[in-house]
Amino acid sequence: QVQLVESGGGLVQAGDSLRLSCVASARTFSMGAMGWFRQTPGQERIFVAAITWTDGVPHYADSVRGRFTISRDKSSDTVYLQMNNLRPEDTAVYYCGLDRHTYSGNYVRRTSRDYEVWGQGTQVTVSS
Repeated sequence: QVQLVESGGGLVQAGDSLRLSCVASARTFSMGAMGWFRQTPGQERIFVAAITWTDGVPHYADSVRGRFTISRDKSSDTVYLQMNNLRPEDTAVYYCGLDRHTYSGNYVRRTSRDYEVWGQGTQVTVSS
């Protein structure tokens, strides 16, 4: 059973940067995509970014495009989220998710229910 472990969250000021990491504890043959979602109290978990595992094609939510960069290292089963120019509205718990869907075509699934394995989450707080 694969487990995901996130790290890298913290408290920063607006305009600062953070890099989140997510390591998969065991190799799985069905890693269609890895994604980052975020959640604030009382709200649903929403899509931030995802990357197809085989081809490494990134996809972003409009709210973070141009500021965040997702990447993956297949040799270590790790996905990263580089977050630049952070804003107070980026404050949330960030979760890493694994989608086992077999992808063909230039898209990723952006609904949290489509991701089958989740990490424990890491808090990101951006002060103004």
